[in-house]
Parts: sequence; C-alpha cells; structure tokens
Amino acid sequence: MRFIAPIAIGLLGTVVLVLLGNWQIERLAWKEALLADIEARLLADPVPLPAVPDPDKDNFLAVTVEGQLGPRELQVLVSTKGQGAGYRLIRALEMADGRRVLVDLGYVRAAQRRQERPAGEAAIVGNLRWPDDRNGSTPENDVARNDWFARDLDQMADELETEATLVVARTVRPDKQTQPLPTGSAGIPNDHLGYAMTWYGLALVWAGMTLFWIWRMASRKTS
Repeated sequence: MRFIAPIAIGLLGTVVLVLLGNWQIERLAWKEALLADIEARLLADPVPLPAVPDPDKDNFLAVTVEGQLGPRELQVLVSTKGQGAGYRLIRALEMADGRRVLVDLGYVRAAQRRQERPAGEAAIVGNLRWPDDRNGSTPENDVARNDWFARDLDQMADELETEATLVVARTVRPDKQTQPLPTGSAGIPNDHLGYAMTWYGLALVWAGMTLFWIWRMASRKTS
C-alpha cells in the first residue's frame, strides 16, 4: 500500500508530460503543413491583384501590379544581415483603374535615406502581406518625422490615401534604386520539435525520479 502514492504520482506525471510532447508533435505537423502552403504561395506564378484581398486566404499570395508610384515614401527602420541598419521604403501605387495600394519597394542603407528616388511608372511582382512587425517593445511610429518602426497598414494607408493592402516587391521594373526584401517563411518560428523533446525528456526524468523514490522507500523498509 505504501507504494501506491508514488506509483500514482509517477504514472500521472509521466502520462501528462508524454501527452504534452505528443501535442507538440501534432503542432509540428500542423506548422510544417502551414509552411509548405506558404512556400507554395510564395513560389506560385503571380496572379492579378484580387479585388478584395483576404488577410487569411491571400496572405503571401504572389501577385503582379502595375501603375504610377507616388512621390512620397514612408521609411520603416529595418536591419538586414550583412548590411546593417537601413530603411524599407513604402509608397502608394495607383493602378490604371484608379485603385491605390501600398507597395514595399525594399531596402536602402541609412546613408541613402535622404536621396531622391524616381517615382513614375512601375511594374511590380511581389507577395501580399499583412505584416506583424510590432511587439511590446516597438516604439510608436513618428509620422511627423517619417520615422516608422512597424508597417502598420491602416496607419500607412491613411497617410498615403490607399487601401490597407500591401504588396512586398520581389522585382521592380524599372529599377527604383532599392534592394527588394522579398517576403518569406524564414522568420516564422517552428520550435515544436524542440518543445516535444523537452516534454519527452521531462517525462523520462519524472519516471526516473519516481523509480528512485520507490527504491528509496523500499531500501528504508529493508534496513
């Protein structure tokens, strides 16, 4: 009878930890399917911009847009690997039917921030995005100084008088003196396998400690 409590606690704890590990494996399969879907959208042949883009269905959709770039650009602070701090340049694009959308033309170095860049006609191949740039430590955008720290689509759309639709460029013709920063899935975390291994490891430790507990109890009884 004296071993009932440690056996029950050991079994319960081990089962719970294994179930948590199994749940993370299920999440891993879900995340891998999601990433595969995103990659398929990114690499698919571009299509015309949907009339009413859906943030869920059309996120990462490859599209083509053509029109007149506005002269004003919103500058979003960004850091790129190997090049350091710089700015993403966001402009309005007005298409032939009068529709106005936001386009992310890409990166310029901080030293190039104040340079004048051509507007005019542009043909862009890119991907629709509803970016989630903001976290708890992200400063508020300073619109008056054109210092943007996150691509807040509603706020940018108000500033440039466009709809809250953003196309992140993969290619821009003719060249607008920017380096496109194509969107991708690399920044989407997929740590579920590591979490699963942690839960399974804890399950082994829990089972081992339970066996040690029972061994100690048995040792005391025989001594």
